[in-house]
Amino acid sequence: MAGAACRHRSGAKAVWKPRREPRNTGPALIRSRHGQMLAFRLGDAKIGMIYPVTRLFLGSLIKPYIRRIEGAQSLLDRPMIVAANHSSYLDDLIVPYVIIVKMKKEFSVFVNSRYYKNYFYRKFLSHYGGIPVDVEKDVRDAEKRRRTNESAIHEAIEALGNGRVFLIFPEGGRSPDGRIGEGKTGVARVVLSARVPVVPVGIKGSYDILPKGAIFPRFKRADVIIGEPLSFDRYYGMEGDHAVLREVTTMIMREICRLVSQEYQNGISAR
Repeated sequence: MAGAACRHRSGAKAVWKPRREPRNTGPALIRSRHGQMLAFRLGDAKIGMIYPVTRLFLGSLIKPYIRRIEGAQSLLDRPMIVAANHSSYLDDLIVPYVIIVKMKKEFSVFVNSRYYKNYFYRKFLSHYGGIPVDVEKDVRDAEKRRRTNESAIHEAIEALGNGRVFLIFPEGGRSPDGRIGEGKTGVARVVLSARVPVVPVGIKGSYDILPKGAIFPRFKRADVIIGEPLSFDRYYGMEGDHAVLREVTTMIMREICRLVSQEYQNGISAR
């Protein structure tokens, strides 16, 4: 697999250390580097009214496949980006389960635009904050992909500005072998434009439950490890610099890898 990738670690510590974000119990205040204070309030909905049916259904469906959720204290009561690895269709349910049931927050998420061709899927995904994105294997027209994905970036930034959590799988697709692949720089563009923290989430074991190509899940259990919030304020205003976008993306991916005991590599991943 070309590009940056993860391989299993041999116990070495990650070199890059995330900076701890202060926690707030009320509306979060984020100070920009120019000194302005930006206030965010995470919705007016009562906790029990956020996706009430989904909270009940999703918990019953997913809980048997989760061994533990570690680090929930790192979740912030403010707009933020949740960035997770993606090695199984099960991840598409596990992370929303954490956000809806554990965080009690509404969220938005990038979804492959091919699912929007079906009327009922489109309605379902729109209800749950889906934002369509085009991928090359499905949309060959490069200009159409550029327009769609540019619009998706702006929708994600707007969702964060409206107080929602934004969920993203930076790899852009499922891993074919359970190893974390190269992160795409879209996550960095959203981070630097919206100026919010990133909470990394490592999902360990979901590939063994439902790997790519499998139809039925195996009865195994996965671990969900939530890392400390990452702050990238020193890069604010530099979202037009591709080298900075790649650096920020690499920092996020290294931390996700660390959570699942893998190591982020530049170059070709060895099997």
